[in-house]
Order: sequence, then structure tokens, then C-alpha cells
Amino acid sequence: MNIDRPLASVIPSDDDQMEFGPPPDVTNVKVAFAPRNERTHRSPTRESRAGEGDAESSPLLAPRSLELEYGDFENNFPDDPIYQDIVRIAEEAIEFGHYPERIYQGSSGSYFVKDTNNKTIAVFKPKDEEPYGQLNPKWTKWLHKLCCPCCFGRSCLVPNQGYLSEAGASLVDQKLQLNVVPTTKVVKLSSRTFNYNAIDRAKASTKMNINKSFPQLGSKFKRLGLPPKSGSFQLFVTGFKDADYWLRRFDNEALPESTARKFQNLFERLVVLDYIIRNTDRGNDNWLIKYEPASADNEDGKGESDWSLVENPEISVAAIDNGLAFPFKHPDEWRAYPYHWAWLPQAKVPFSQEIKDLVLPQLSDMNFVQELCEELYVLFKTDKGFDRGIYNKQMAVMRGQILNLTQALKDDKSPVQLVQMPVVTVERNRTSSGRTRLDSDSYTQSFSHRTPFFSWC
Repeated sequence: MNIDRPLASVIPSDDDQMEFGPPPDVTNVKVAFAPRNERTHRSPTRESRAGEGDAESSPLLAPRSLELEYGDFENNFPDDPIYQDIVRIAEEAIEFGHYPERIYQGSSGSYFVKDTNNKTIAVFKPKDEEPYGQLNPKWTKWLHKLCCPCCFGRSCLVPNQGYLSEAGASLVDQKLQLNVVPTTKVVKLSSRTFNYNAIDRAKASTKMNINKSFPQLGSKFKRLGLPPKSGSFQLFVTGFKDADYWLRRFDNEALPESTARKFQNLFERLVVLDYIIRNTDRGNDNWLIKYEPASADNEDGKGESDWSLVENPEISVAAIDNGLAFPFKHPDEWRAYPYHWAWLPQAKVPFSQEIKDLVLPQLSDMNFVQELCEELYVLFKTDKGFDRGIYNKQMAVMRGQILNLTQALKDDKSPVQLVQMPVVTVERNRTSSGRTRLDSDSYTQSFSHRTPFFSWC
């Protein structure tokens, strides 16, 4: 397994199933906050919850009510109330001691986020705990950076912006209605289980002690508790396993025709997503498949099942681990970072008419493409290290990918033929501002003639 990336956000459950998504009833959970007059100068410990615990049980986290009163920061997503409700549930769970659990596999600090029932509802990947982040808790990347700086990172990607890439992939997925990426957005969370430096922990402990002993003085603090971390917050879906597991099974057990057609359609959606965002890390171990074999519904429970009631197997695909995408140039130095799905038999089948009807009208519209670029701009510029010049290069690569994909769809090519097309970048020579493309706008196409040394890995 390639350790140059965060591991897929999966975990086996008791029945050996991979789970990755919110529980079905999570949206029905109501989150209520105490009235302001009930929470004023509330103790920063958890003593009030169950009448037990001491002042040292949780010294570094302020209750969310105190953060709202003193810090006044929240995660608001009014355009997606279901997602916002899940984030609220995660915040409440942290307040009551159900802390995110670090994923010990992989090379970054990523966490399973729980609800108050300790059910995993999301995966959180903080920016500063990414493989080359300052607070990455894994020693492998630190050793890599120290001992082999010449091979440090991927030269085509913007360092420490994997969390934006995760959210950007979800944005592209929703914009094109592909529906293969679990909803992912940038969220701020704080938890004692996150990796903080000693100074932040000391500051948090001191402020909490002052607030407890001198509430009036504590109310002057801008924030209590540990500082929140920005990161990608991806919803958790259930019943999935690594694609590699099911692909091996499908080699020996052929899928029913209707299920095979559906899987081909989902596979093509994955291809469209990966190609547009130029995913440099798509192996068969970081996208997921959920396969539910056929079953017969015999309500009476008597006699043999009626074959007319046998349902077709259900299959779904989830594209996770999108943190190594949106390069500002095509790979042209050491590694090519190919799409490993290109070796699958499904990649040799020409794109279906259904996929063409879904994405071709939008990708052929330059106003739509420019609107997509502008929405990514709004997302990417939230990073403190945002560089407009780098962003323009990222969009030039994405436009080139869209140009190739559009041509491949029109020419009835297959995914494997698509990845064999010459890579191109399309730079916009802007004569106007805003999202709408004018007839006076022009674009410059540039083809890459330099190929990576290792083109097969």
C-alpha cells in the first residue's frame, strides 16, 4: 500500500463490513442548546453532566455553549441542513466526552468522528495534521522529510491542501450530479484527541483555570479551550468494502446483467470525477464498493421462495480519499501517478450514452465550466496560504482535463483511451471579471511533451 497518502477512511465493523457514512436516523436527532442564562459562567468541566468526574477529567475543552458565548465561532451550512445537523451532532458529542478517534493506519492525522452513541458519523482530516503538516502525529513522514528531502511530497500538488482537495472533489461531484463522493466540506473542530503542541495545551489549560476561578476575567477571553482545527469533514457511509475486495470476487462470480450495467455506470462516474480533478492517488484500495447479493422475499415463510420475488443485487460506489488531486501542473518529473482503474475490464468499454447525457451538455458549456472554477475559487481562497497564481494553474489543468474528456465522450472512446490522450492545459486570457464567459474571452492550450521517468507507478 502506498504510504504517500492518507489511508482510506474505512474501518471494519463487527460483521467485517466497511462502514463509511452517517447512521440512517442521524438526521432525526435534535440538538438543543441551553438558554444563555443557564450557561453563563458554566464550569468548563463535565461535572454538570452526570454529577461525577473531577476538574481534571477534561481540562482543555470548553463546552460548546462557552465557545458560542466567548468565541462565537460555528460551522454553518444553510444550503445543506442535513449536513449541518450532522456537524452539530459531532460538536455536541465532543462536548460530552465522545472524542474523535485517531485512525492509526496511514501517514496523516485523520479521525473517526462519533455521535453521542459512539457511532462513527464522519471522518475528519485536519489541515495541520496532513502528511507534511507541522502537527502530523505520524513519524514516517517526518523521517521522510528529514532523510530524503529530494523525494519529499508530490511536486505537482500544493502542499498541505489535501483537506481542500477532499472538499473540492465533493463540490465537483455534486455540481455534475455524479453522486459518488460522500458529502465533504471544510469544518472547524477542536478535541483533546487531536494533536496540539505543548503551547496550545498550556494556554487552554490556563484560560480554563482562570475562567473557573475568575468568571468575570474569563469572559474577556476571545476563546476558551483548545483552538479549532480546519479540516475536511466527510460523511461516513455504511456497508462498503475496498473495491479491490469485490473486484477479485467479481472475477470469479459474474454479476447479473442488470447489476453489471449499473456497476459500469457507477464506474464511469468515478472515471469522470477522477479525470476532471486529476486524482494522483486512485488505487483499488481507496474507492469503495457496496454489494448486496440477491434475496427472495417470502413473507409467509412457508415453502420455497417464489423466483418472481427475487430482487436483483444492489451495488453502490463511494469515491473516498480525494486529498491528492487538483495539481497545478501535470506530473512530469518522476512519477506519472496513473489511474489504477485503467487496468480494469470496465475501462475498455466505451462511455455509455447515459453518462454522455449526464455530463456532456454541462462540460460543453464554457459558462458552466467557468462557474465551476469560480466555486472552487471560493473554496480554495479560505486557506491562509492561498495563491491566486497557483489557483489559476490548477484551473488550467482542470480545463484541459475537461477538454479531453469532452472530446472522448463525443468520439465514443473508452476510459482507457481517455487516459492515453495527450495531456493539455487550458489557460484563460480574461478580458472580463465574474463567472460569465464573454465572447471576447480567449483561451490558450498547451500540450505537455515531457513524460515522467516512472510512467507505470
